Amino acid sequence: MNPKTVDTNKATITSSMQGGKHSERLENLKSSANTKLNRATSLELFRDMTLGRRFEDKCAEMYYRGKMFGFVHLYNGQEAVSTGVIKAMKMKHDWFCSTYRDHVHALSAGVPAREVMSELFGKETGCSKGRGGSMHLFSKEHHLLGGYAFIGEGIPVALGAAFTSRYKRDALGDSNSDSVTAAFFGDGTCNNGQFFECLNMAQLWKLPIIFVVENNKWAIGMAHDRATSEPEIWRKADAFGMKGEEVNGMDVIAVREATQRALERARSGEGPTLLECLTYRFRGHSLADPDELRAEEEKEFWAKKDPLISLEENINKNQLASSSELRSIEKEIDSEINDAVEFALNADDPNPNELTKYIWAN
Repeated sequence: MNPKTVDTNKATITSSMQGGKHSERLENLKSSANTKLNRATSLELFRDMTLGRRFEDKCAEMYYRGKMFGFVHLYNGQEAVSTGVIKAMKMKHDWFCSTYRDHVHALSAGVPAREVMSELFGKETGCSKGRGGSMHLFSKEHHLLGGYAFIGEGIPVALGAAFTSRYKRDALGDSNSDSVTAAFFGDGTCNNGQFFECLNMAQLWKLPIIFVVENNKWAIGMAHDRATSEPEIWRKADAFGMKGEEVNGMDVIAVREATQRALERARSGEGPTLLECLTYRFRGHSLADPDELRAEEEKEFWAKKDPLISLEENINKNQLASSSELRSIEKEIDSEINDAVEFALNADDPNPNELTKYIWAN
């Protein structure tokens, strides 16, 4: 046997042990390393992903300093999914439905960092007027239909938005009604009834919706492969005659390209798509989680696949921007986030006299 073959086999076995079946699936996916975006798009993606990462790091700092309370679920490691999907869509035209891990989705959708941070501090200047907190971000202006504390809650809401888009066009004759809805949820949600029921209805009525599974390998402390009889979630689309696609969720360009294909199908009337984005969260389930259930070797393995590093390598390879330009963007974002913290700390608390405001429609 060729010694190089032996070495390659050993490397594959080691990779599999550290990254698990998740990494094996990623290795079989087509790489976008040779895909060249234009400079403007590349920098937009880099800026959005960096904003998400730095924002979440600042949230952890504020939480551990006792400035932020309640449950806080961070998105570190999954930025390529939020940026890849949302930045391929039309802002303030298409719609987005999130989960309890919703800060970065909100930022990608255009909700200002000041409003998101204010909401996490429970202030009146928050995007949900301080009533929602970390798990319930909402912005009508930016077409963010909410974060949801319970898994699967947002999928029927997203389905309703997609139905509205189709109804306006088909029943009310609005030829400009071609908005698409992206419904984000995790791998743990895919064993719940809402998931199957909404896939069935979306395909039955050919609704313009993208079901985005952020498969980060762990549902709190339960490994994905132990929780489902078919770990490859994208294949479940076949049961409904729906298009399903497996995507490298650590590669923003791959996610963006898959989203563009799904958008084309949705806007042309071909109906929904199920995208399974294979990703990994770098922190525990929430900031209250000591993250002792995952092996250190596994976390170290996935840290080397950091989506921000991968994008920067693509930018450097294609000579789209210098390292100093990227560092300058990071400094701008750090200033923006520090400003958001100061703004939130000094903002007013909600008026106790308005406790019941926003509970009922006016």
